[in-house]
Amino acid sequence: MKDGEEEKRWVLCPWCGAKTRLQILRKTELVTFPLFCPKCRHESIINAKNFIIETKQPDAKTQC
Repeated sequence: MKDGEEEKRWVLCPWCGAKTRLQILRKTELVTFPLFCPKCRHESIINAKNFIIETKQPDAKTQC
């Protein structure tokens, strides 16, 4: 890693494990973020803090 550059990591799809189009820094915090995977075409709601990604289960009321 270069001097003065913060560490970045790719956010991986919680379903298939592929890289998504999103990179985060250690300071990045995401709350109820809709993450789309271009490989499996699945959308997940995630929370992220300190490179820890947690998936949030969709509310049963929103299902058709």
